Amino acid sequence: MSSFRPRPNLGDIAAALGVSVATVSNALSGKGRVSADLIARIRKKASDLGYIPSMTGKALRTGRSGVLGLVLPDIAHPLFPQLAQAIAQAAEDVSYGILIGDSRGDIAAQTDAINWLIERGADGLIVVPRRGSRIGDIGRPVAVIDSPSTPGNTVAADHWGGGRQIAEYLLSQGHRRFVIIAGSSNSNVQNDRIGGIRSSLPDTVTSEIIWVEDIEQKSGTGCDLGLSAKVSEGFTAFCAVSDLHALRALMELQRAGIRIPSDASVTGFDDLLWSSVLTPALTTMRMDMRTIADIAVASLLNEIETMARPPRDGGTSSNPTSSWPPAEAQRPSVPMQLIIRQSSGPAPAVEFHPRRNTLS
Repeated sequence: MSSFRPRPNLGDIAAALGVSVATVSNALSGKGRVSADLIARIRKKASDLGYIPSMTGKALRTGRSGVLGLVLPDIAHPLFPQLAQAIAQAAEDVSYGILIGDSRGDIAAQTDAINWLIERGADGLIVVPRRGSRIGDIGRPVAVIDSPSTPGNTVAADHWGGGRQIAEYLLSQGHRRFVIIAGSSNSNVQNDRIGGIRSSLPDTVTSEIIWVEDIEQKSGTGCDLGLSAKVSEGFTAFCAVSDLHALRALMELQRAGIRIPSDASVTGFDDLLWSSVLTPALTTMRMDMRTIADIAVASLLNEIETMARPPRDGGTSSNPTSSWPPAEAQRPSVPMQLIIRQSSGPAPAVEFHPRRNTLS
C-alpha cells in the first residue's frame, strides 16, 4: 500500500535552493525584485518537485477563485456531458476549473443553479439555458450557449445552417416528401433546425412537422408517432432534429417492416456517442463542440478581465454598476458538419406498401 505524501509547498522549494519563502513567492507570482536567473531556477525547482499553486492563496491575492460555473439544462441528456467535457478542457487550458449545476429542465432549478454557483465564488458562468428561457444580467460575467437566434446568445452551432445542409443532402438523393420530427416548439435550437430545413425545400416539395411533445400529451409517453402511415402516404425522408428522436423513428419504422434506407431515410442531429453503432448507423449533423467551448470560455474570460481592469478615473471597478449582460463573441456561430452513414440513401423508385398477412 502506498503511503500519503504531502504536496510540495513554497517552504520545500525555498529549502532546496537556500532562499527565503518570500523570494520563492515573489518569483512564482512575478512580484518583487528577483533576478531573472533566480526566477528561472525557482520555477524549474518548483516544476521538478511537482509544486501546484494553492488556489486559495491565489484567490486571496487576485480576488478570483479560478473557477467557472457551468449550468446545463439536463445533465442526463447524452449531449450535455459531451459539451461539459469540451468546456472543462477549454477551461483547463487557461488554468480554470469547472463547477457544474443542473437545471433539470426547470426554470426555477436553473435560477437556483445559477445562484448556487455564484455563492460558491465562480468568477463567471457559462449557461446552456432551458428551452425557451433567456439569460439576462445575473450580476456576474456570463456566456450563453443556445442558438444564434436567441437574444443574448454568446456562441452556438449554426443550427439553421445545419438544417439547410441536411435538407440539401436529402434533396440531392431524390427525396421530395419530408417528415420533420421535433420535440417541442418552445426550443429555439429545434426551431432553427426546422427553419433551416424548410428554407431549403422548393415549393414542389411536401413537408410536415411532427411534434413529439404534442402527440405524447394525447397518447402517452413513448407512443407510436404514426410514421409507418406517413411512409404509406409516400413520405420518404424523416428528418429528426435530434439523434434521440431519430433513434425513436428508426425503431418505429423497423418494427413496421420498413427497410432503412431502402424504403425510407432517417437523419438526426448532434452525432451522439452511440449514433455510429446503431443498425443502420445514423446520418446526422455534428456540432464542433470544442470550438464552441473555446469561444465561450475566451469570451467569458474577456468579460472577467474587463471586470478586474482598473478604470481610467482611478475607481475600484471598470464596471461599478456590476451590470453584466451576456458576453459577446467575435464568432457567434460555428458551422455544423454533415456525417453521412447508412440510415440514409436515394429515395425509393416506387412507393412503399405495407406487407399484409395472408391466410393460406
